[in-house]
Amino acid sequence: MDFGKVLAETFTNMSIISAITSTIFIILLGFILRKRNIFTAQFGKVLTKVVLSVSLPALAFNSFMAPIDQKTLRQGINVLIFGIVVYIVLIFVTKLMYLRYPKEKGDVLSVLTTFGSTTFFGIPIVSAIYGVKGAMYASIFNIGYRIFLYSYAYIKMSGLEMDKKNIKKMFLNPIVIATFLGLFLWILQPYMPQVSAMNVATQKMSQVAFYRIDQTALWLYKPLTYLAGLASPLAWLAIGSTLGEITFKDAASDKTSWYYTAMKVIVVPAINLVLLLILTVTHILPVDQVALATILIMMATPTAAVASSYAIGFDREAIMASNASLLSTIGAVVMMPIWIVIISIINATGLF
Repeated sequence: MDFGKVLAETFTNMSIISAITSTIFIILLGFILRKRNIFTAQFGKVLTKVVLSVSLPALAFNSFMAPIDQKTLRQGINVLIFGIVVYIVLIFVTKLMYLRYPKEKGDVLSVLTTFGSTTFFGIPIVSAIYGVKGAMYASIFNIGYRIFLYSYAYIKMSGLEMDKKNIKKMFLNPIVIATFLGLFLWILQPYMPQVSAMNVATQKMSQVAFYRIDQTALWLYKPLTYLAGLASPLAWLAIGSTLGEITFKDAASDKTSWYYTAMKVIVVPAINLVLLLILTVTHILPVDQVALATILIMMATPTAAVASSYAIGFDREAIMASNASLLSTIGAVVMMPIWIVIISIINATGLF
């Protein structure tokens, strides 16, 4: 294999380069606008609410408005299974990373390492590079993430039993509703009443399920498409605005946060890569190139906002959690292009 050729193809792939530069430039723009007080302290939070309650649900739902075939269905099931199993693995493995720390601090670091910002940071990048298919896999992968984030992470950080409020958050979250609704509609479409519709891409008539609004109701699909398109830029602006709130000098003086960042954006995705390689080669749980890339990008994300909020809200190493969130976000921005290059090299081997 010619690594030079692979690198050249990666760095001349405009979809990859434009996704990386868009991420960095728009995050930087949000940072500058916050530093200049054009964005207020509350503005980043407002953007976050818009993204989480409107744009990402629209993106999740729209990603399932696609034809179904056995190969994609199998991949989706494999991604779902892996997305559940890997969090069980990480819950135990991340504890080993922090054995030299006091138990309470180690527990907090373990939770922060297990749960990344897959929704807010990962999905926009995946959808920008890998399109609708990547967004679909990302939404399916996040099912396991949300199950453990609102159960295990909450119990571990609060020291309390699971309460009704968190169960409600888990199942009534707009993104979860949109994901499950889209997933069920996607799977059931061969068994639903079919109608003739003009395929916008091919300009040919085809038979589709009556609820395939991308073909049967463009007047409804288009508004959702515009809302979904806001997810990436608004999320990146909010990330930049949040970074503008924290003093880098204070965060950089915390050695623990540097160690955590290395574990979060380098070691955790590497663990996922090894597991996926083993499962694919042995044909136990094989994934294709897009699924591999989606999972690695999702796992190379910085601290999850919810996990960080748990630490702050329950006063569990709150300052360290804030520092770790800042440094891991910067680390993720630096490492994301590197991981994308690694993914391109792996794909060139033909293993996936």
